[in-house]
Amino acid sequence: MVVGLRQFTQRTGDGAGEPILDTENGEELIRVQPSVSIVVGTRAPESPGTLYITSKQVVWLSDVDRAKGYVVDFLSLSLHAVSRDPEAYPSPCIYTQIETEDDDEDVDEGSDNESVEALDLSKVTEMRLVPSDASQLDNLFEIFCECAELNPEPIEEEGHNWVFSADQLENEGTGEDPGWHFFQDPTNPIGHSNGDNDLANNVLRLQINDQRFEDAEEMEQENESDHQ
Repeated sequence: MVVGLRQFTQRTGDGAGEPILDTENGEELIRVQPSVSIVVGTRAPESPGTLYITSKQVVWLSDVDRAKGYVVDFLSLSLHAVSRDPEAYPSPCIYTQIETEDDDEDVDEGSDNESVEALDLSKVTEMRLVPSDASQLDNLFEIFCECAELNPEPIEEEGHNWVFSADQLENEGTGEDPGWHFFQDPTNPIGHSNGDNDLANNVLRLQINDQRFEDAEEMEQENESDHQ
């Protein structure tokens, strides 16, 4: 599920504080970069804050307002790059593109004179991170790459293939297919898979019946040809 950019206010500690991480699910803090401005969409940059890069997400927290912060999961970042082209943006920065639920629609990310609070963050498709020390850009980019590799796109697992070929049945017990386990049973020559005897039995009987129907159709066609 794409969640995009969102508000983040979960802090701990005194002063500006630090983000509260989901350590129970393995989230780790990878890098802390102070004095970083954030640019949301086409809006004006925020006052410098602190950038926290974790193993799962990118968090930016304002240094002057504990109620202001942003977060985006690495799974929602479709692109990240170093931008040094003044025609693209006046200051060197990390440029990111964010996947949203409205990627296929025209999204108006607002003008600079609108308040950030009025902006629907779920529709923001671009974010820039502008460190005051531009020499840190390459290092930050490498960390982005490493963390992105830790968060690959989820792949839907295909269901079990419950259809067994004749070769699979003949080779049962040979170890050629470690995903399935067969056994010989004089009272049940069909076999089983992962302990589900009934399902495997029913599927294989259907296969046998299908083959019988095909044989019957072939015989009928041959008889019709002989009569013509």
